[in-house]
Amino acid sequence: MATINLVQADFEATVNSDGITLVDFWAEWCGPCKTFGPIFEEASNGHPEITFAKVDTEAEQELSGMAGISSIPTLMIFRDGILLFSQAGALPAPALNELIDKVQGLNMADVHAEIAKQQSDPEAS
Repeated sequence: MATINLVQADFEATVNSDGITLVDFWAEWCGPCKTFGPIFEEASNGHPEITFAKVDTEAEQELSGMAGISSIPTLMIFRDGILLFSQAGALPAPALNELIDKVQGLNMADVHAEIAKQQSDPEAS
């Protein structure tokens, strides 16, 4: 699947959908973003079952603020509406692919159970 451009109106529905969604927050003027962009695009071509989305932080300043973006590039990974990863900085291709493999290999029943446990007993985390 090709990378999609994500705007505020589509953000919530996209990241809350079933499956895995990777979101790259970037800006045209950002050097590390220009380095990470082709790596992100290559990964999107190699994983058509995953949604890859980009948010232009200059055009979508309100969305970037709501997402707590303070440094770019920032990569967020959601699976079935759950934020599993959020980190600023450009990743090399092997690290991105390893991260994707880990997210794909997660047992989401275990993740949901852990979230439920933390919500019922905040001291358990």
